[in-house]
Amino acid sequence: QGRYEAYKALGQSEIPAIIVDVTKEKLLLMSLVENLARRQPSSVEQVHEIESLKDRGYSFAEIAKKTDLDVGYVRGIVKLIKHGEERLVMAVERGQIPLSVAVTIATSDDHDIQRALTEAYESNDLRGKKLLAARRLIEKRQVDGKTLRTGPRRAKPEGVSSKKLLETYQSESARQRLVVQKSKLCETRLLFVVSAIRQLIEDKKFLELMRSESLDSMPAYLASEISQRGEIL
Repeated sequence: QGRYEAYKALGQSEIPAIIVDVTKEKLLLMSLVENLARRQPSSVEQVHEIESLKDRGYSFAEIAKKTDLDVGYVRGIVKLIKHGEERLVMAVERGQIPLSVAVTIATSDDHDIQRALTEAYESNDLRGKKLLAARRLIEKRQVDGKTLRTGPRRAKPEGVSSKKLLETYQSESARQRLVVQKSKLCETRLLFVVSAIRQLIEDKKFLELMRSESLDSMPAYLASEISQRGEIL
């Protein structure tokens, strides 16, 4: 099914396949083996693929379309990769720290980051798990000797302030709240549509009219939603 949906999404009319004649038991066994062998790519593998696409000349928008990721996310991840920040990339993938904060850390001087985080902590502007996660990441990079850049030393970047860290954190939080709000709005609209259609299909005259027009079926997903939400509606 996954391959079928992928080919369909790509606009392909044919799917290469090998047809075999086997018993039902063997067919089920083959399917089980295939499902056991299949695995989702790890975060590191996905990041390296994004890097590979960028090195091959694809734009951020093209990479986002191919990987079904947000353009801003792709741009931030590539920036971290270019700085050799695998530790920060993993932290972002695990949800330990927002991508925007990780990029700020990666592109700033270590001393300035420590000072900015300390100021943010003392002023109560950025306390909690996010700040602690950022501190642990920075300390681990220093202990393990992680370098931000290779090659000739570049000019020292402009220092980062506690205000800048707070702004990036608040921006990320606002973005996540917006995603939640959009999700709730979609849920409300879906409930409205399901409720309206459910009332219509209880009208015998409406059903007769639809059948006369050969419109006596509906998408399986919508039918499932109507069935599952029947008691709530």
